[in-house]
Amino acid sequence: MIGTAIFVALVVLAAWLLQRVIRRRRAPVPDLQACTQPVDLAAFRNLIDPAEEDYLRRELPAGQFRSLQRQRMRAALEYVQRTAYNGALLLRVGEAASHDQNPEVAAAARTLMNEALRLRMNAMLAMIVLYARIAVPGARISIGRVTDVYESLTQGLVRLTRLQNPAHTARISAVV
Repeated sequence: MIGTAIFVALVVLAAWLLQRVIRRRRAPVPDLQACTQPVDLAAFRNLIDPAEEDYLRRELPAGQFRSLQRQRMRAALEYVQRTAYNGALLLRVGEAASHDQNPEVAAAARTLMNEALRLRMNAMLAMIVLYARIAVPGARISIGRVTDVYESLTQGLVRLTRLQNPAHTARISAVV
C-alpha cells in the first residue's frame, strides 16, 4: 500500500516536472552568475552525515539533541531547496544548448538536462523526508544522494561550458 502511494506520488511528480519543462521551453537562458543560489556542499554533507548525527545524539541530552537536529534539518532543507532551484536553471541551460549544431555540445546538453531532472526529483523526495525529520528529529531516514547528484550536475555544466565557451569554464565552475 505504501509502495503504491509512493509510486503514484513519483509519477505525479514526474508529470508535473515534465509539464514545467515543456512550459519553460521558450524561456530565455538565465545568467547563471546572477541567478544561482550558493550551495556549500561540504556544510550540506555535514548536516546530513549519519556519523555526525550519531555523535550529537551521544553527546547531547535528548531535548537538546532534538532541538539542534530540527535546526540542522531546516538548514539541510534550505540547501535542498537551493539545489532544486539551481537544477531548474541548469535544466533551462541544457535545453537551450541541446539544439546546438555541434553534436558534442548537444550530447553534453542532454546529459546536463537528464542530471538536472534527476536532481529535481531527488530534491523533491529529500524535501519530504526532511519535513518528516523536522517533525520527528529522532527518525533515522536517509535523504538520498542529493549532494552526489548536484555535484554530478555541476560537473556536467562545466563540461558543457568547456565545449561551448572554454574561456568561461573557470567562472562557471566557481558559480555553482
